[in-house]
Amino acid sequence: MPKAHNPRHGSMQYWPRKRARRQYARVKAWPTSKEAIPLGFAGYKAGMTHILITDNRKTSRTKGDSISYPVTVVECPPIKIASVLFYKNQPQIVLKKEIMFKADKELERKIKLPANINPDLDQMKPEEYDDIRIKVYTQPKLTGIGKKKPELFEICLGGNKEDKLKYVKEHIGKEIIVSDIFKPGQLLDFHAVTIGKGLQGPVKRFGVSIRHHKSEKVKRGPGSLGGWKAQGHTMYRVAHAGQTGYHTRTEYNKKLLKVSDKPEEINPKGGFLRYGNVKNYFILVKGSLNGPKKRLVRFNFAIRPKKKHEGEAPSIEFISTASKQGNRY
Repeated sequence: MPKAHNPRHGSMQYWPRKRARRQYARVKAWPTSKEAIPLGFAGYKAGMTHILITDNRKTSRTKGDSISYPVTVVECPPIKIASVLFYKNQPQIVLKKEIMFKADKELERKIKLPANINPDLDQMKPEEYDDIRIKVYTQPKLTGIGKKKPELFEICLGGNKEDKLKYVKEHIGKEIIVSDIFKPGQLLDFHAVTIGKGLQGPVKRFGVSIRHHKSEKVKRGPGSLGGWKAQGHTMYRVAHAGQTGYHTRTEYNKKLLKVSDKPEEINPKGGFLRYGNVKNYFILVKGSLNGPKKRLVRFNFAIRPKKKHEGEAPSIEFISTASKQGNRY
């Protein structure tokens, strides 16, 4: 019987496979929006459960029937604006000015705040700049994960430059809530750092086959390191042992099923395993997400949404709150 075609795993798109610089991802590309709102948000991964919905897909064989979906619970405490950033294109985008605002004392755990903060946005002329963005910080103290040091990251705004500056003025010192930005039924892109697995061999890292018992030298290694004429040179494409996990990854077009401020709807008895109880706004996302529990997950509007997508969220009939003691992630 011929050998089945089974190439090794591992996309060459992700190279080098090294550890992420920090524990939460950065977003390099943003979608566009005519509405002056932040184009992204962030939350802490709490765990997974399952729900029963009424299928509303037009071409589905189970249309109108009750079906089960696995969902990930992401707790989303409100975020606050730390500063506003003004950019110019010359020829690449360059930060020209940053105006800091008065922030919570917990932000001093992350950065050194200036002694005198006097934001004067009335003097700023948006027509002199090419883009206006905001830098926000999270509030992990509102959750039960036992953390006070906030995360600080940049978010793009929708609308024109005048609307962006107006939005910043209206939300100085105020909390931004996830329900003001996202609605159920939308497609989102999620950015997170995956679970770290440390140094692993080529079998676990790339999925190469384990060799037969009569093979030379190693069993859990690649079959060939390269041609004889290479004179000791090994191509980087050859599967070797190395860092596995703790990589920054993006998942596109994940469906948002629910946005709620009632955590009692989702909390299992005794709380989520290795997380605790959800205390703030939360979202339910179809399927799984990268990263372990308690890790920050960033999400934004889909940058390349599916053309055939039902914009309306399905009606949720039941949310399981059974405690899953054997569920690791």
